[in-house]
Amino acid sequence: MGSTGDMKLLSGRLRQAGFDVDSLEVAAGGVVAVAGMAELQDDVRIFAKTLRGDGSDVFQVESEGLRALGELGGVPTPGVVKVTPHLLVLEPMHPRRDGELFWEQLAHTMARLHRSTAGTRFGWHRDGWLGRMRQENAWDEDGHSFFAQRRILRWLPEPLAEKAFDRDDRRAIERLCAALPELIPPQPPSLNHGDLWRENILADPYGNPVLIDPAVSYTWPESDLSMLWCSPRPPESERFFAVYAEEAELAGGWRDRMPVLHLRELLSVVAHGDDDWGAVAEIRKIVAPFARNTKKG
Repeated sequence: MGSTGDMKLLSGRLRQAGFDVDSLEVAAGGVVAVAGMAELQDDVRIFAKTLRGDGSDVFQVESEGLRALGELGGVPTPGVVKVTPHLLVLEPMHPRRDGELFWEQLAHTMARLHRSTAGTRFGWHRDGWLGRMRQENAWDEDGHSFFAQRRILRWLPEPLAEKAFDRDDRRAIERLCAALPELIPPQPPSLNHGDLWRENILADPYGNPVLIDPAVSYTWPESDLSMLWCSPRPPESERFFAVYAEEAELAGGWRDRMPVLHLRELLSVVAHGDDDWGAVAEIRKIVAPFARNTKKG
């Protein structure tokens, strides 16, 4: 659907929900949803999202995740104005102004979230969403089992993942999962944002960090770090890791663990059919130490 169709869809859904739209600017780049900033006839500005396809619990899960981050972990998130199966309306956010101070503020925010929400079980009370696919969140008291089953192996039965990986690839991934207790030191679960990459980090009117589009669950805090560490980001974000590592007292070798923890995102990319930047090759590189059959050619 082109931008004109997207604008009509989002504008129509807003009007059906009782919002008097005066102007609308649709944001580019949406895959799952159509999103944009709307100016209402009473000069109020809102951020709105709607689905191109049929309604589901996507927006209910997203709004619940935003509230959980704010209420349980003190994370700044946009206020939820309205949520329906077809529409999510939020308070407006502003573009992120990259600078070391901004990333330092975010480091304090994430360290506080992870410290204040430490728990004993991994998972969440309901499944969520990562992109267009379900994020499985069944409770588990074993973090290594949870990460293996719900964050790595969960993606292998997806049709596009089955097509991308041969038997040797799958066995290498399974061996890595079996070795997780040796690769990831024991650590209690904390509430995670779950999709912490640069596009989900915005700002409030004063330039302070605001987080959007969560995929929450209780899991290893380092899982949040891996998403940001391994995805493209501005050079100023190095300050985030320096501050977070000190405040959260990260265990030694945390940088080496980032690619392993990022497997969840890479496998999701493949399962979604978005492998246009080498996710399959990166996965093979990460699991190479666990591949017993060397591929030739």
